[in-house]
Amino acid sequence: MGIRTIETDVCIIGAGPAGCATALKLDRLGIPCVLVEKAVFPRDKTCGDAISGKVMVNLKRIDPDLLKRFYAAPWKMDIHGIRVALPSKGKNIDLAFKPSNHFGDKMPPSFTARRMDFDNFLAQEVKNSPLVQFLEQTHITHHQRIKDGFLLTAPKQNLQIKTKMVVDASGAQSKFSRQIGRLEKEDQHYAGSVRAYFKNVTGFKDVQFIEIHYLKSITPGYLWIFPLPGNAANVGIGMRTDFVRDRDINLRKTIDDIVKNHPGIKERFAQAEMETPWQGYGLPMGSKRYPLTGDHYILTGDAGHLIDPLSGEGIGNAFYSGVFAAEQIEQCLAANDFSAEFLKAYDARIWRVIGKEMKLSYQMQRILNRPFLVAIVAKILLANQNLITKIADMFTDFELRKQLVKPGFWIRNLFFRK
Repeated sequence: MGIRTIETDVCIIGAGPAGCATALKLDRLGIPCVLVEKAVFPRDKTCGDAISGKVMVNLKRIDPDLLKRFYAAPWKMDIHGIRVALPSKGKNIDLAFKPSNHFGDKMPPSFTARRMDFDNFLAQEVKNSPLVQFLEQTHITHHQRIKDGFLLTAPKQNLQIKTKMVVDASGAQSKFSRQIGRLEKEDQHYAGSVRAYFKNVTGFKDVQFIEIHYLKSITPGYLWIFPLPGNAANVGIGMRTDFVRDRDINLRKTIDDIVKNHPGIKERFAQAEMETPWQGYGLPMGSKRYPLTGDHYILTGDAGHLIDPLSGEGIGNAFYSGVFAAEQIEQCLAANDFSAEFLKAYDARIWRVIGKEMKLSYQMQRILNRPFLVAIVAKILLANQNLITKIADMFTDFELRKQLVKPGFWIRNLFFRK
């Protein structure tokens, strides 16, 4: 059998949130593309399963009807806030979110959903998009620079794709990002995580909050417990890779010991049933800025190391990068310019929109590396409900969030509360 060749202006590698966001936005812009994915949907993706307000903003930006279909989906859970459990026993900070208002109705600003369901929702939307050629079970293993673009090869499918523009959305383990983009895995800008699904975990709030637990035994990491539909929960642990390495920590053993033996945690798992084994994954974080573009390519999502350094959340930034990539490609096609110089506008836009947030998250992550600073911050917050409310509002108000990097915000709220 001979090798089949597809020629296209745009080829997207990877059909996770970043890849699907790119494809869906290109379709709405009237631009044909090819989307290749090595798996077949529905497929699982190891993740914390939290879907932030950034996702809703970008779903609406792609297509308001797409957001409406997401709101109508039965496989997600409304999330109304975050409970932060502090190292001091029994001390919690509840950050309640403001409702969002995309269509005149107050809706929850955040959700949880198994990635099996959410990613399949996106994949089905792509399959219903007439300008997207979606190739599942197609594993691109070779990336060759050619005149005016790239030649991508999927040997098992006897397929090669000639394209003017590559959008790499192939995730944290991206070969394209390493080989072509030259992004490195640096332990101080990378995190390791493990998670499992449980049934019948107890102790959640009456109104659904996701939970972050800062435990002395795992500082500077944290434990999460996120409620899911069907009386299920996503339970996991995350820690920066250099700390895991230097302390010789086995994350699977550590979290297994916590849910079985830690006071205040083990009681909640007394009647719980473990649905899956502990599964590990890596998180390339946005605490260091890497170049996201070059001649004829754009890096998006996890492949571009765009995960929030504090929370480990990557889906929202994946959506931003996918939408921005599609809009940048529209300009490239109009100008017939796919050069690294022209594509720098994408880098500038990414860092203009999420750069300050990434910087703030990295600064807060470094504070949380020091237990005595965690205790000081916790004491301040517990004594200042007004500050707690403002920080909660910042989870859904992206303009307000910019205030966190300004010293004046802290001076006003810590010393002039009245």
